[in-house]
Amino acid sequence: MTASEKKKKTEAQDQLPDEQSGKKKREKSLFREYFELIAETAIFVFFVMTYVVQAFQIPSGSMEPTLLVGDFLLVNKFIYARPIDSFEAAVMPSRQLKRKDIIVFKYPRDLSKDFVKRVIALEGEKIEIKNKQVFINDRPIDEPYKVHNDSQIFEKGNYYQYDDVIRDNYGPVVVPPGHVFAMGDNRDNSLDSRYWSFVPLSYVKGRPWVIYFSYEAEKDAYLKNGVRDRFKKFFRFIFKTRWNRILKVVS
Repeated sequence: MTASEKKKKTEAQDQLPDEQSGKKKREKSLFREYFELIAETAIFVFFVMTYVVQAFQIPSGSMEPTLLVGDFLLVNKFIYARPIDSFEAAVMPSRQLKRKDIIVFKYPRDLSKDFVKRVIALEGEKIEIKNKQVFINDRPIDEPYKVHNDSQIFEKGNYYQYDDVIRDNYGPVVVPPGHVFAMGDNRDNSLDSRYWSFVPLSYVKGRPWVIYFSYEAEKDAYLKNGVRDRFKKFFRFIFKTRWNRILKVVS
């Protein structure tokens, strides 16, 4: 072997570790890029789900026909937040809570549960219900969203059925500071402030924004897990999805 051939062989052997080292560096760099992308995405999603929106499912019929059992909502969590400066107010606009707003809040009797109702009376206002008609500060209010499925009216004289009476005849009471009075749109079938009093403003989590999915689920459908039941669920998903409610703005 000539001297020039030995030199080329030595250079090739010296170059091999450098190429392997460069390959490992590129692999580490690619892994780091993916890791940073995943971490940034996770932080963004965590921020959004913590401070901006919350997913919520309607569990009962107390807000029918406005919201139906099986509606899946995105809740705007910052709409009632008080901005700390002008920049935050411009980037994340908010407003005061108003009468007739639909709100999601922590259930006062069990803070682990979230409820959804409509604000009927604000702090400092007098509310009274006379034969199903709501009066605010002695004036009747118009409520085109509400329904009454039971024509029977329970009178105040029947003290032995107090829970039935306050469904149709309630108050008068004054909403204390820092609270609101909330009721469901399905007035004859709603567990609301008539039964468990006022909602503290600090319990309000946000306002339903949009229905991102809606499904007419059957009772106890999720208790069946056989192969045949799974096929049934798939076909029910197609035929019982309320396509006309998807992306509907809640008002």
